[in-house]
This record gives sequence, structure tokens and C-alpha cells, in this order.
Amino acid sequence: MTDAHGHGHGIGAHAGARHRWRLAVALAVIATFFVVELVAGLLAQSLALLSDAGHMASDVLALGAALAATRIAARPDRSGLRTFGSYRSEVFAAAFTALLMLGVAVFILVETWQRVGADVEVAGGPMLVVGALGLLANLVALALLRGGAGESINVKGAYLEVLADTLGSVGVLVAGAMVLWTGQAWWDTGVALAIAAFVVVRAVMLGREVVAVLGQHAPAGIVPAEVERALAEVAGVSEVHDLHVWCLTSGMNVATAHLVADPGRTDEVLAAAGAVLREQFEVEHATLQVESADHRCHVTDW
Repeated sequence: MTDAHGHGHGIGAHAGARHRWRLAVALAVIATFFVVELVAGLLAQSLALLSDAGHMASDVLALGAALAATRIAARPDRSGLRTFGSYRSEVFAAAFTALLMLGVAVFILVETWQRVGADVEVAGGPMLVVGALGLLANLVALALLRGGAGESINVKGAYLEVLADTLGSVGVLVAGAMVLWTGQAWWDTGVALAIAAFVVVRAVMLGREVVAVLGQHAPAGIVPAEVERALAEVAGVSEVHDLHVWCLTSGMNVATAHLVADPGRTDEVLAAAGAVLREQFEVEHATLQVESADHRCHVTDW
């Protein structure tokens, strides 16, 4: 007997929706200060300020995309075609953030190259004032986003973007102080390059997480072989095959599996296997098919 089982847990509210207010307030704070820093950077001719303003512009776009993604993910599907809903819009928003961060790094490198050999006078005083204000704005945004960064890849992307910008503000303060102290404008350029390097590292780390989700890799912390062994130890199960486990979006792990079980124990096996997946591996949504040894399904070769 073959029994395809779908339980009633469904896919619950996504993690990003719970932290939408954090994204909205952080967006308002960062967008306001971006205008201030851009104007100050142009007036002071500071590459560190302009690079940080460029990074803050990407913060605005990243936070806006993250906020929009949480709303798209929560929309009910009226087409009947998106059987998993639109939850992955948050993952795409995180990918967009990673690309923005790489774009900012490229912008800094290009600007640095163009300044090689050029005689540029940098105003250290405005750098210190604006850098301090920028640091304050970023710290407020960081405090807001930190609460959701551990639960949602979307919020995490926004958090990393603002974190990089926070270090950029620290860099602006350092550069401004060194320019005032030494009178050497190259401090401004050196700090800008350090900011670029940090941004690239963070962008690559976030990008790897996005690729893992979109590539339907096993969720972080879950080893498929361990899941298979745990299911095989369920009373009445003699074999497990066609096991797949992946992450739909942050906090939404999904699994499918075929279980070969003793005849007449279908309901018992389904209940026990579902409990194993929920309690041991935090997989709330699983589709399990129970088969008897005499009537096994055709095993695919992919």
C-alpha cells in the first residue's frame, strides 16, 4: 500500500514579517542621513565620505528591497501557480543586497584609481563631524536590525549592509582625524580601500548563503544522512529513500521522503516520523510517503 501523506502544519508566518517594523524605522533613519553625508562629501571633497555615502545609498536600496520583500512574501497567491507562495522574494532581496555591496566596493576602487597622482585637498573637519553623525545613525539602525538578523536571511542582509556602513563611518572618523593631524590626504584614500575590502568579504559571505538557499542545499545545521538515520530508527520503518531536505526561506525548512514500513502501521509511522523531523531537525513542513516492502514505488535516478 502506498500512502502519500500531507500534514496540517502548513507553512507558517515567515521570519521577515515579524521584523518588518525594524526595517521600516531603519530605512527612515538611513535615508535621512544619506542626504546629509552626500552633500558633506561633495563639499569636503572626501573620498572616504563619498564612498560611505555611496554605501549608505546602497543601504537605502537594500532596506527598501528588504521591506518590500517582506510584504510580497506575505501576499496570498491568487494565481494558483505558486504552491510555496512568494516567500523566496526575501532571498532574492538578500541577493540584491549582496550585489549592491559589491557594486559599492567597485565604486570605491574606481574612485581611488582616479585619484592616484592627483592633488586633492581634503577637509578633515567636516569629515569628523559628518562621520560622527553617520556613526550614530548607523548604530541606531544596527540596534533595530540586530533582533531579526538571526532569524531572517532578508533582515540579515540588511543588517550586514548597515554593519559595513557603520565601520565605514568609523573609517571616516579615523581618516578625518589623520588628515587633520598629518595634513596627508592619502589617509582618506587608504581608509576608503579598507572599507571596500570589508564590504567585499561581507558580500561574498551573504552571497554564499543566498546560493545555498536558491540551490536547495540542506539547511545550515542539518545533515541529510543524520535525518535519514533518524527516520530509519522510527518503529516500523525498514528503509528510507528519496529523502530531500531544503530551506524555502529563513525559518522554513522543508522535507520529503519515502518510508518503507510494515503493513498496517501507516498512521503510526507518519505520526512518529513527523515528530522526529519537527523535534530533532526543526522541519515543520514534510511530505512523507509510506510504502510496503511488496509495493515499493519506482525509484528515480536523479
